[in-house]
Amino acid sequence: MKAFTRARVLAIGVTVAAGLTLAGCSSDSGDSSDSKKTDTAAITLQDSWVKAADSGMTAMFGTIVNDSDSDITLTKVTTTVSPRVELHEMAPDGTGAMKMREKDGGVTVAANSTYELKPGADHIMLFDLPAPVQAGTDVPFTFEFADGATAQFTAQVRDFTGVREEYSGGDHGAAPTGAPNHGAAPAGAPHMGNADAHNG
Repeated sequence: MKAFTRARVLAIGVTVAAGLTLAGCSSDSGDSSDSKKTDTAAITLQDSWVKAADSGMTAMFGTIVNDSDSDITLTKVTTTVSPRVELHEMAPDGTGAMKMREKDGGVTVAANSTYELKPGADHIMLFDLPAPVQAGTDVPFTFEFADGATAQFTAQVRDFTGVREEYSGGDHGAAPTGAPNHGAAPAGAPHMGNADAHNG
């Protein structure tokens, strides 16, 4: 009778210990899911501007500043002035030439660092403009990050003269004749490169 009692007490002790272990694991798992949220209060957009355009397409440039202690990844951008917005980069096309294309995986900004969007490099493209984007106005943007967090920014529209590029064919379609392109930048700023940069 005593042997039976001891065995039963031992079994109960093992069951209780197992339950405590599972509860501990569950608690740890819940804490880790909230620790990687993007700190949008620590993210700013500086020196941002949009190239004025009457129709077709244009682009936004500026510097994303990440003052948080974690890397952030910008995966999506939306705006009320364009139904289609894409993150773009300049990359080799396999023939030795450089070509604009949508940037896979978004834009990652390291902790306590900056990331420049500029002509001839990464930038944000706005397509199928339903109305002119006029100099002197502000364009609202919503940035969405990899974890679903969002931040609101505005960029001023500027009317710059400079290198004029044509866009035709490929995924981007043809820009209307005489429509401004997004490559023109202030004096001294790099331009977008080849006229065919956005083809294909």
